[in-house]
Amino acid sequence: MLDILMRNWWALAVRAGAAIIFGIFAILWPGVTLKVLVLVFAAYMLVDGVFGIIAGWRAAERNERWWLLVIEGALDLIVGLIAIASPAIALLAFVYLVAFWAILSGIVLLAAGLRLHRSNGEGLLILSGGLSLLWGIIVIAWPVAGQVAMAWWIGAYALLFGIFMLSFALRLRRRWRDLHPA
Repeated sequence: MLDILMRNWWALAVRAGAAIIFGIFAILWPGVTLKVLVLVFAAYMLVDGVFGIIAGWRAAERNERWWLLVIEGALDLIVGLIAIASPAIALLAFVYLVAFWAILSGIVLLAAGLRLHRSNGEGLLILSGGLSLLWGIIVIAWPVAGQVAMAWWIGAYALLFGIFMLSFALRLRRRWRDLHPA
């Protein structure tokens, strides 16, 4: 496996470069990045929906349970079409979903922190829960903040992933050249 990776170090470097470029793009233009991600999600949902319906059709031909596959495929198609027709609504729905998750998670962490014994670091758990709760409330009150924050997180992840992957690719290249001098 290592030999294959060393021979194809350049493919990893290209992937890393794409991640770095995407990460910079996401950090500098968060609104555009999220719209592109919504469209990619929509395309995925459409493809997944078609395959779900095909799987249901094939199951019906074999007299197996098919209707759940068809329903799931149809729902995927509907969600994909809604996301294409109105990416802003799909993005807003996602932002609200994340906000509600943050609020519920914050409440659970606060409750757990309040029940812990004082010597077990409950302060950090309470702080984490409060931060999650506060962030969820801010996102609900100001959804654009949630969109920008998500784009920045995605961008930071892509940028760091790309840097680490490029470093790995260059090490593979060096190792390949050491083993196979020209």
